Amino acid sequence: MTPSADSPVPAPRRTRVRQVIEQLRARIADGDWPLGSKIPTEPQLVDAFGVGRNTIREAVRALVHAGVLECRQGSGTYVVSTDELSGAVGRRVADAQATEVVEVRRAFEVEGARLAALRRTPEDLAALDRALAVREAAWRAGRVADFVSADVALHTTIMAAAHNTMLAELYASVGAAMQITLTDSVAVGGELTPDRYVDHGRLVEAIRAGDPIRAAREAGAFLEAPDGA
Repeated sequence: MTPSADSPVPAPRRTRVRQVIEQLRARIADGDWPLGSKIPTEPQLVDAFGVGRNTIREAVRALVHAGVLECRQGSGTYVVSTDELSGAVGRRVADAQATEVVEVRRAFEVEGARLAALRRTPEDLAALDRALAVREAAWRAGRVADFVSADVALHTTIMAAAHNTMLAELYASVGAAMQITLTDSVAVGGELTPDRYVDHGRLVEAIRAGDPIRAAREAGAFLEAPDGA
């Protein structure tokens, strides 16, 4: 039967799939489905988005391929990355040599610290003080996972103080992937040891002082490659 002039014309299938992909991305980005959580079942997604099962399956498959979602047989589909870039970076970091990871971190963190020293605001400095305090408390308590998360949070706060949106977004993707590798660098046998401690107080003070040269030097000092490159 030919639709009447007043009948809504259904969107083409590929368009519907793209729309669902964007809706799924938005739910993940907004924190409705946090990292590590299981997304709703296929029937629930069908009801939520008002589309057919095949459309849902294609959209989920696309995000699985992009590294954002992971299907676990007999368990469900889980969020393993917040966006496609993080997923791609995560796979690349997992395959990289340790020296390459250090060099990439240094490239981001040295420039981020330099810019933060030039552009930090009073609000940025307050956020840095809070992040540093949380990091130090986690170290004193000997909580490896908490310390690694706090260390990443401090460096992410420095990137935010650099006030370069692209730099902050790229570092967020790299930083999330590097969180796993950081555990190996700060802990021995699952425990924090004094010889692995790195003082970040001088880095924060250099940013507070508005000294880009010193801030860059402090950021790079604990990210030297093994060969001293």
